[in-house]
Amino acid sequence: MERRTSFLTETRKIPLTLDSMDAYMSLFGLNDQNVALVEQECGVAVSLRGSELFLTGEAEDAALAESVILKLLEMIRRGDLVDRTRIRYAIALAREGDVDRIDEILRSVVAITHRGKQIRCKTLGQQEYVQAIRDHDLTFAVGPAGTGKTYLAMALAVVALKNKEIERIVLTRPAVEAGEKLAFLPGDLTQKVDPYLRPLYDALYDFMGVDSYQKLLERGVVEVAPLAYMRGRTLSDSFIILDEAQNTTSEQMKMFLTRLGFHSKVVVTGDITQTDLPYGKKSGLAEAIEILKDIPEIGMVHLTHKDVVATSWCRRLLRRMTPTTIGKRKGSARKSAPFGAEGVITTCVNAKTSRTTARFCAASPLGCTARARNARSFTLSARWCCWSCLPRRAHRSATA
Repeated sequence: MERRTSFLTETRKIPLTLDSMDAYMSLFGLNDQNVALVEQECGVAVSLRGSELFLTGEAEDAALAESVILKLLEMIRRGDLVDRTRIRYAIALAREGDVDRIDEILRSVVAITHRGKQIRCKTLGQQEYVQAIRDHDLTFAVGPAGTGKTYLAMALAVVALKNKEIERIVLTRPAVEAGEKLAFLPGDLTQKVDPYLRPLYDALYDFMGVDSYQKLLERGVVEVAPLAYMRGRTLSDSFIILDEAQNTTSEQMKMFLTRLGFHSKVVVTGDITQTDLPYGKKSGLAEAIEILKDIPEIGMVHLTHKDVVATSWCRRLLRRMTPTTIGKRKGSARKSAPFGAEGVITTCVNAKTSRTTARFCAASPLGCTARARNARSFTLSARWCCWSCLPRRAHRSATA
């Protein structure tokens, strides 16, 4: 590798010694999309001259791009898949000086779907999560949507069932609507809870196929039930997954955790910033994590927006909408933490007239509202804007 430095920029040269056109396609991507992504994220210009790749930019940016390109070449020579998600994560690791750790993610296969597709961890946080489930009988995983909490837990449950480490898989989640009232649902128990457990079904279909899943469901090997039906049971030789645990109350969480029997594993997943509990109800997930965090026999994994494997815009959205601090403003309202630099959500409750009011976000680019509720008993309660990913809070007017 050669370097040529001018006043503000540095050019680094990387020789390309790839064996086939497919390898070049893996590196550059369709219509040079991969190279364009490196240019955009690292702030360099990439050009190909003969069999040499030239990286031009500021010294720090050129060094960053060089480490990423060298790691991508190493992955391609090993036959590993190179896509935009992995390139973004390699760049993120390179910024922290840990680009070599991406090899840890690519080595192990978590599971294989019924179509033969290999499922691997895509981030270090996911790898820590999978290892925690393997090492502990009880694991808590907290993180935003799109981090693979439910999907990876389901993958490990199916692997354990196929390896005859367990005798059944039990899937449960609290039947709490996300801000909407669905009224009474028709049908038997399975049909009533289907809408709430659909994400779990989707993951099971991937790993088992629809026919195999139906057979196992009829034999009782796979059991799907709302959380309320766990009371009074002892689940032994089972892999139990509690999804959307942020919507459990303290009593429900205590009841569920005491269901663990011998030779069983329990995985509790949730996002404490998306609770749908009524005002005044504390999340059982948040309380359980606070109480059990110092017990070494219990796995605690906290995933962040860095572990989101959804689209790039979803990752940016979650990063902007993660709350930081909540301040109190003198007057009739409180305001939430800002969305990046765009604005704040403002809600208020008028205690004098026993009515709840809601104001539009003053400068939110989403144009959303902070909706409020007025109960017949004149209990004053208000919800944060549904876009803010904040728990519902009550605010009383200081001007009452």
